[in-house]
Amino acid sequence: MVDVDGVVIIQPEGREHWADNLERDLGVPVADLRREFFQPYWEEIIVGRAPMAERLAAALTKIAPRVHCEDLISYWFEKDSQLDSVLLNDIAACRDSGLRIYFATNQEHMRAAYLMEGLGLSRYVDGIFYSGSMGCRKPQRNFYRAVEIRMDLNRSEILLIDDTLANVEAAREAGWTAVHWTNGMSLPAIVARFTA
Repeated sequence: MVDVDGVVIIQPEGREHWADNLERDLGVPVADLRREFFQPYWEEIIVGRAPMAERLAAALTKIAPRVHCEDLISYWFEKDSQLDSVLLNDIAACRDSGLRIYFATNQEHMRAAYLMEGLGLSRYVDGIFYSGSMGCRKPQRNFYRAVEIRMDLNRSEILLIDDTLANVEAAREAGWTAVHWTNGMSLPAIVARFTA
């Protein structure tokens, strides 16, 4: 299991956050977007209980009525999609060696589809377990249990690589092997330790 944001999708040093120039580029104040969209709705959206486009469109009506929801989503997804090509090649090599590789990530439905189809990440993995489709998110215990059930695996057979320490700790508490991913780590070295 490999996390997406912070592992496969990276933010290199000095690179801006996807929303840093949002007001300049689209006329959407970030503080207003946070207040009218992320704070009230994100927890429902990320676990699939609310549709992102509908909630975002309503927020934009209040804070930036000339901006179309689809335009903001495209901007966001494109700005937040810098792939770690070295890691993707390592993932492909691990998969070619016979390992099953999945993404385990907190995503809503639209971004999950964008990641897999728009960015073509589906060609690197056997599938994706994402919070919007599972009704729960990392680090909630039921996320890990749902993955185990869907994969029909014993928890001791699962390795999670994630850049968020809380997710790693929760996976370990669930009985998984988990590695806290940081820049410069080697996927082949991690997999070699896990499969030894």
